[in-house]
Amino acid sequence: MKMKNTGITLAAVLVFGISTPVLAQSPTGHDSTNHSAHSGQSSQGADVARAAPTETGQSAFAAIAEIVALLQADPHTDWHRVNIDALRAHLVDMNAVTLLSDVTTSHVDGGAVFEVTSLDAKITGSIRRMLVAHGATMSGADGMDMESVEVEGGARMTVTGPDPAMIRGLGFFGVMTLGVHHPAHHMALASGADPHQ
Repeated sequence: MKMKNTGITLAAVLVFGISTPVLAQSPTGHDSTNHSAHSGQSSQGADVARAAPTETGQSAFAAIAEIVALLQADPHTDWHRVNIDALRAHLVDMNAVTLLSDVTTSHVDGGAVFEVTSLDAKITGSIRRMLVAHGATMSGADGMDMESVEVEGGARMTVTGPDPAMIRGLGFFGVMTLGVHHPAHHMALASGADPHQ
């Protein structure tokens, strides 16, 4: 037991016969009891004011947690069809394409061609699943035409539209975010539906 800064308190116990426990001391020498009485706040109010953590973890885990919460909140969820593993597999593909693939870009009239490849067979599979599905689903969005075909080591996506400079400025990864379709896509996957139909 540390005796620092306790001399006055111990003296009070000895002289006045105080039977209450000695107050705990913080490393700074101040007692660690709730000071809310001095500030006009009750201990209950202090508890209410304390911030609670909201981060559910790594981004893929957070995306899954968000979908699970929505499915639980929906009384019409068909739990026989729910497939969180399918959502997780899609998030693995997204991670591989976004962080581990190689992209070369060339300009064409009206837009750009993005060749996305990898020497790793697993990443190649992720690229093909992402790009072929994306081209089929998003072509026509924002007036842009998207066409994806498989090539050695991955896939090639050609994107053209009314604003070629925007397409080229966004590049492959920017174009992949257009349409904000991913949340609905994730819900469909998790719910057991085919999001590409």
